[in-house]
Amino acid sequence: MFPKLKEFGTVIEKREDIARLWADSVFADFGSINVLPLIYDEKKQSCNILVFDYAAAREHIAHIAFSEEGRGRKHPVFRFFDDQGDYVCEVRYGSATANALQRGLWTHTKNCKYFESVTNGWIDYSHNLVLVKLFSHALLSTSKGHEEALMKLKQDIEEQKRGLKLR
Repeated sequence: MFPKLKEFGTVIEKREDIARLWADSVFADFGSINVLPLIYDEKKQSCNILVFDYAAAREHIAHIAFSEEGRGRKHPVFRFFDDQGDYVCEVRYGSATANALQRGLWTHTKNCKYFESVTNGWIDYSHNLVLVKLFSHALLSTSKGHEEALMKLKQDIEEQKRGLKLR
């Protein structure tokens, strides 16, 4: 993504240029990447599960800017902003010296309004640590893993329903 963005220069804000970026094969998977962050506060044993609305974010991107500045930044980034000037995401570029956090597509849940809470805010998980483990594993698994897990969960729900009918 980073080299493709560089081809457009340091500031990209023409609608047709942004449309050409979205149409490029490099950005084809932008909307299919799983971003379902689980944010947690270990001391309070609470978490918030969010989902990133790619469609809305992509629709509102109006300005992309190259930057080498930032707190402790070693590598440059292209930051994406919406039509209100708000931060959406960034594409980081790190050379061979960069770690995984210093390259690729990133966004910050605190700074981006295109996240919606699945849990309707912070929830207490102190009574169900298995659920937190389930979500953390789901965040790392593939779509195939999600489908298989969903089938197992549906089976469990059906068993519960049958058990209630027998009572």
